[in-house]
Amino acid sequence: MANKRETHSCNNQLDTFAEALATARQMQQSWLTYGVDYVNFYVEDVDGDWLETWGNDEILGNYRLDAIKEFLVSNDSVAIKVRQYLGERSLFDFAVNLEESWRISETNDRLSAVRNLLAGEGNSVDTDDIRLLDLADSLVVKLADIL
Repeated sequence: MANKRETHSCNNQLDTFAEALATARQMQQSWLTYGVDYVNFYVEDVDGDWLETWGNDEILGNYRLDAIKEFLVSNDSVAIKVRQYLGERSLFDFAVNLEESWRISETNDRLSAVRNLLAGEGNSVDTDDIRLLDLADSLVVKLADIL
């Protein structure tokens, strides 16, 4: 029985690989036949501004990121403490990283990620820094209410 499952799995992987190989060969043949114009067959709106706007949908249409940014610039006491703690660090970069860490499902892991974000890149979290630990806890609680 196990042997049939392994064979079935290998056949599926082989079929997937064969499809990818056929697609790559077709693309190569189009390149040889049409030159750089082959891209017209594979990219919609090739003459548009798709390259300049690549990724904007992920950032601009993200309600969670928008809510985090609005909170971080608000007059909320936790937001003010976060801004003071960050100092000269980019608030936008912090918001983007905070939104990414919010995708972590485990509450303790999320809290650890927020603590690490507040501590800064390359810095380890000082567990004796009560101010940092309290700020991270408060921030996670506030964001849980908002998001």
